[in-house]
Amino acid sequence: MESEKVNQCPLHGSGARPEALVGRRLVSVFAAWDRSGGEAAEDPLEVWLIDDQGSSVHITTGSDWCLVVESTSPHEGYDMAEWGRVEVAPVGDRTPFAAHLGEDVLAVREEFEPLTGRIALEVTFASGRVRCDSWAGDLRLDGAR
Repeated sequence: MESEKVNQCPLHGSGARPEALVGRRLVSVFAAWDRSGGEAAEDPLEVWLIDDQGSSVHITTGSDWCLVVESTSPHEGYDMAEWGRVEVAPVGDRTPFAAHLGEDVLAVREEFEPLTGRIALEVTFASGRVRCDSWAGDLRLDGAR
């Protein structure tokens, strides 16, 4: 019990347990993109991994730069007036997860920092892996084969 307390974010708690994805098939991925000035940001603000059982795992960053992993469904986009708009849609080929659609999740691995909690999540498929991490408060996704 003590080890989980060390690994949890002081602001967001421990969140969902990503190992629930292991053995499930990735059927859909949604992402939220910050669009300002007519251009979408290169990296998404958040992603949702939807499995073959209809469960959704939401991955984003917290205000304290932790990596938040929770069980929530994609939300609607929203307008931020002069600061642009957040659009939520299927990822197409815009994240490394797109290459693994239809594949089973073989493993997950998390990394933690003592003061922040979870800072990274690596999701492994037969054809490669995707690393999600929080860098200076931004969500970064990196794929490897």
